[in-house]
Amino acid sequence: MAKTVLIVDDDDDLREIVKETLDNDAYEVYDADSGDKALKLMEENSYDLIISDLMMPGIKGLDLLKKVKEHYPQTGVLLMSAYGTIETAVDAMKEGAFDFITKPFSISHIESRVERFFEYESLKKENISLKKKLAQTRQANKLVGNSSVAEQINFHIGIVARSDAPVFLQGESGTGKELIAEAIHNQSDRSQKPFLKINCAAVPDTLFESTLFGHEKGAFSGAYKSQKGIFEECDGGTLLLDEVTEIPYNMQAKLLRVLQEMKIVRVGTTSEIPVDVRIIAATNHNITEQIREGKFREDLFFRLNVFPIDVAPLRHRKEDIPLLVETFLNNFKKKYKYTEKILDPSCMDVLLNYNWPGNIRQLQHVIERAILFSTDEPRIRAEHLKFEEDFSKGSKDAFSPENIVPLAEMEKRMIFAALQKTGNHRNQAAELLGITVRTLRNKLHQYEENVLE
Repeated sequence: MAKTVLIVDDDDDLREIVKETLDNDAYEVYDADSGDKALKLMEENSYDLIISDLMMPGIKGLDLLKKVKEHYPQTGVLLMSAYGTIETAVDAMKEGAFDFITKPFSISHIESRVERFFEYESLKKENISLKKKLAQTRQANKLVGNSSVAEQINFHIGIVARSDAPVFLQGESGTGKELIAEAIHNQSDRSQKPFLKINCAAVPDTLFESTLFGHEKGAFSGAYKSQKGIFEECDGGTLLLDEVTEIPYNMQAKLLRVLQEMKIVRVGTTSEIPVDVRIIAATNHNITEQIREGKFREDLFFRLNVFPIDVAPLRHRKEDIPLLVETFLNNFKKKYKYTEKILDPSCMDVLLNYNWPGNIRQLQHVIERAILFSTDEPRIRAEHLKFEEDFSKGSKDAFSPENIVPLAEMEKRMIFAALQKTGNHRNQAAELLGITVRTLRNKLHQYEENVLE
């Protein structure tokens, strides 16, 4: 997109020369013969850069600079004058001018100063973007919360991330074990390598060995080509074995050998392949009971349990709920494109008094549902907080015959709700609904025809 430049000078010839010099694909150039006219133009249009003379009838260049910086701080100002002194230049820079040019100047001189300004602005925006990304990365590299429990876990993350020691995470479902594993990876020397996760409970027993270690072509029925396993895919990085207690017992000895030697053997061959993988294991089961019942090998547990981290349930760290809610609220505001959405104080009482059997994941879902139930209201109230038991209580009534709405009617309601939310902006409404603008237009035309009939 072309940058917009406004030339302000009472010298018609100079304005024309500067305008012709800069008027190309990179810039859209406009002009004004006085500071007063420049301010009027700025009330109606935005400009990236103002190039203004210092000495003009009416509003002088320095006064124009002050007004621009007061009302349009994102606009850059470059001053020029035939009466340039060091003192004047210093005053201009103090007031926020990007540069000061002494007349007369060459064409190349004005071009280079303008180019330098936009290069500086580009670097400044890039720096702001990098700072935001860095802040987001730092936030992502720790467990959200300021409780003593969260602080201790974050302290442990920082310690163990410096090493390649295996980590064993134990805690209820939804407590954030995967986030902790990813934080350890991101703070480690392996952060530029893969972070992969395998849900051990989701892999069929017959495919477990192939999934972990890979296979050669023809190793079994359906093995039409050689395939790397997750250990090879994760070489140099970190592998999270989620629900590790679900690994088939006959596979646990093979996994133990791999962890000891860091060499894998694909199914269908005897050749060893060296790998370099940092292992983090996680479970929501009582591992001691699993070992006692003969479901998990004790020697494998000792190999994995070099650095244990117990992840407390949310009900034991409720002081973290306000910060977690703020984080989720901000995330979902961006996701659903809400600029304003605040939590009524009554909501926090409800959230703090709830027991959270589903832990952080459940809290995240409750906040997302609250955003959706509050629709266009800027304030989320207590009645917008819907828990799982609320749905189960009302499910019978909700699906009774008298409450069932025809699908076409439900579709129509959703379309008009989207239009209302977007201020009748059809492109935005279509995007919100996940349909094309043409489809939306056809639907609206269909509704109009039905009314006429």
